[in-house]
Amino acid sequence: MKQIPFSPPHIDDDIIALVGEVLRSGWITTGPKTKEFENQLTNFSKVKRTICVSSATAGMELMLRWLGIGPGDEVIVPAYTYCATANVVVHCGAKPVMVDINPLDACMDIQAVAAAISEHTKAIMPVDLGGLPVDYAGLKQIINASKHLFMPANERQEALGRIALITDAAHSLGAQYHGRAAASQSDAAVYSFHAVKNLTTAEGGAISLNWPEPFDNDEIYKTLNTLSLHGQSKDALAKFGKNAWEYDVIDAGYKCNMPDVLAAIGLAQFQKYASHILPRRRQIFEAYDRHLQPAPQWQTPHYRDEERETSYHLYLLRMNAGGEKERNALIQRIFEAGVAVNVHYKPLPLLSAYRQRGYRMENYPNAFRFYEREITLPVYYDLSDEQVERVCEVMLKV
Repeated sequence: MKQIPFSPPHIDDDIIALVGEVLRSGWITTGPKTKEFENQLTNFSKVKRTICVSSATAGMELMLRWLGIGPGDEVIVPAYTYCATANVVVHCGAKPVMVDINPLDACMDIQAVAAAISEHTKAIMPVDLGGLPVDYAGLKQIINASKHLFMPANERQEALGRIALITDAAHSLGAQYHGRAAASQSDAAVYSFHAVKNLTTAEGGAISLNWPEPFDNDEIYKTLNTLSLHGQSKDALAKFGKNAWEYDVIDAGYKCNMPDVLAAIGLAQFQKYASHILPRRRQIFEAYDRHLQPAPQWQTPHYRDEERETSYHLYLLRMNAGGEKERNALIQRIFEAGVAVNVHYKPLPLLSAYRQRGYRMENYPNAFRFYEREITLPVYYDLSDEQVERVCEVMLKV
C-alpha cells in the first residue's frame, strides 16, 4: 500500500509557469515579484505594510532587533512552540521567559503571561498554534494594565510606551479573530512560507507591520528593507538603471531578503489561497471531526469558536488516555499502516538547548500533558477524499 505522506507542497502548472517566467526574465533576486507579493499580503491581512524575508525566523529576529531588544531584556514566549520562537530571543542576547499553555487549544495561558511580566519585559511573542489565534483581547488588556512596569531602553520603545506584541504567525495566514485577519491584531505578525506551510515559497517568511501612531509603517518598512540586505541603502532593484549604482551601508545589517524566484511560487499559490486552498483544508478538518469525534479514544482539536477561526494548518489530535510512551508506540503502528503523522511540538524545556539554560519541564505541566498525547494528522491541498478516509480508518483501528 502506498504511504500517505504528511505534508508535501502543492506545486501545479501555474506555479511552474510563473517561476519559469521569472527565470527567463533575467531578474531572479529581490525585485518586482517580491514587491507584488508583499502588496498582496498587505491587502489580504488588512495591515499597514508587509516585507518579505528569507524565513519567519529571520523576520522575528529582525523585528526584535529593530525594537532594540538585547541583553537584560525579557521576551515572554509559550513553552509549547517550535524552537525558533525562543531562539530569536537568545540570538538578540535577551532572555526567553516561558509560560505554560491553556489545555484547550495549546495557545499561551493569558494569566500565566500576566504573572510573568516584569520591569524587564520588552515584548510578548504569542504563537497562533496550528493556525488558531491566541486571545489577543486578553493579551492587550494585560499589556495596558502593565504600562506602569514598562521601562523603555531606547527612543522606539519610549514612543511605543508599552510592551510590544509581536506574533509568531508562522501557521496562521488566513486565520480570523473577531472577523478580521489575525495578523491585524498585533504590532507585527511574522508568517512562514516553509515547504510544509499552507502557502509556500520553498523557504521564506514575511513581517506584517501594524505599529500604532506615532510610528510610520512605511518608514519601518524602509528600515527593515535596509537591515535585511546588509544595511545597504539601495537594494539591487533600486541600483538598476543609469548611474544608479552608488550606495552606502548605513548599518551592520543582515542577509535575509526574499528573491523573486521564490516570491513567484507564493504569488501563484496566493491566487488560489482563499478560494481553493483554505476551503480544501477546512474540508479535511471537518472530515476528520466527523470520523474521530465520536471515538472515545481520541480528543479532536479546538480550531473554531465564536471569536476565532484557524487557518487550518495543523490538525492536533490527542489521545484521551496514555502518555508519551504509548503515543510513540502508536505512531510507529500508524506509520506501519501506511500513514505519515507528526508531533507538534516537543516543548522547549525538553530540548537540550533550553534544559541546559535552566528551564524545567515540570514548571509547564499543561504543555507536557498536551505534548505527550498529541499526534498531528496529514492536512494538505492535494490530500484526496479517499486518503482522508484511509487516515481515519487507520486512526480508528490502530
